[in-house]
Amino acid sequence: MTVSNGDFTGRNAAIDILRALTMFVMIFVNDFWKVHDIPGWLDHAGRGEDFMGLADAVFPTFLFVVGMSIPFAIERRYARGLSGESTIGHILSRTLALLVMGAFITNSEARLSPDVSYPIGVYWFLMVFAFFCLWNQYPNTQDVWRKRTYMILKVAGVIVLLYLAITFRSTKGDVFGARWGILGSIGWTYLLCAFIYVFARDRLKYLIPAWIIFVIVCILGSRMNEASGGEAILALPRPNFYSEALGILHIGNGALPAFTMGGVILSILSIRCAHWPQRKKLVAALALAAVLLFAGIMARHFWILSKLSATPTWIFYVTAIAVGVYALLSLAVEKGGARWFDIIKPAGTATLTTYIIPYVSYGLADVTGVILPDWFTHGFLSIVNCLCFAFAIIWVTWLLGRIVRIKLKI
Repeated sequence: MTVSNGDFTGRNAAIDILRALTMFVMIFVNDFWKVHDIPGWLDHAGRGEDFMGLADAVFPTFLFVVGMSIPFAIERRYARGLSGESTIGHILSRTLALLVMGAFITNSEARLSPDVSYPIGVYWFLMVFAFFCLWNQYPNTQDVWRKRTYMILKVAGVIVLLYLAITFRSTKGDVFGARWGILGSIGWTYLLCAFIYVFARDRLKYLIPAWIIFVIVCILGSRMNEASGGEAILALPRPNFYSEALGILHIGNGALPAFTMGGVILSILSIRCAHWPQRKKLVAALALAAVLLFAGIMARHFWILSKLSATPTWIFYVTAIAVGVYALLSLAVEKGGARWFDIIKPAGTATLTTYIIPYVSYGLADVTGVILPDWFTHGFLSIVNCLCFAFAIIWVTWLLGRIVRIKLKI
């Protein structure tokens, strides 16, 4: 039995809040680069370290939320009478936008060679300007001059990005390359899982096996701990057809699409259980989180808990956290507690804008040379610093959307 389109037409406030929380924490932890002496439990674990800090759980949780949004976004399109072909085109255009933005952001992380005629701060200004020119949510209008203005802005955005790509040289002399970063990884994972959903729709008999396959790929390809031999179960010599095929399909080691497909499945389960009493839904969700947590505990006997190594243990632990947090947020929404999260609401409804705006701040710091006093960049005050920055970014996002009507939409 499939879920009717009408079940997906409403907005799921719990998903918006989970997305907002995740983006708020992402902005918070992404700002750690400018401070020091951050507690280890907040920061990323090092390579080979059997540990997961808060920062290690943010990106996969966001991928999980991306997956939760896929059934709602696609079914709403079908409910409006849009064709499967147009939906595939929409998925491709969103993926392209994420890849382009990811490439420009990730290349800039290598900074610019002194030979480039502009500093990295100007690069970030122009990059953000171009992104908003190309992907701003322009209002629908029948006015010819406004339409022409919007088209001119989009063309200007393309020209600016081309200029940045052509003139880019890193400090090592590298030219602009296909480096995807976080947004690019989200784009490829979204493309894979959205395509699977287009063909499978809400049929769990196909979606659950897809999730299992991704997890198995991770289990087979992840290097085991030293006590278990220190090698992957499927340690094929490189190059080989299997690894190349996974690369072509952008499955990687299976971890990233496992997070997103897990989110897809949870959304469908939530819709199918929407008529259940609150207590029963909460117990079922927490039981699922407990099963995933137990799977993580068992997996840790064979693989370390590591984001950098993208181990099965990491998949199970983060998915358990995401399911548990979503269950609690759903309960809060049903109890009328959604307003508690209004302070970070823009991060859930204008997520991409929230992610891009920090580069304006970083550009200003680079161009003006203004730096924070040392006492505000270490220890407890460094945490306060990053928290204030995250709230400020969300406030600017709200201001842009409410007053200036600027909001990225892909």
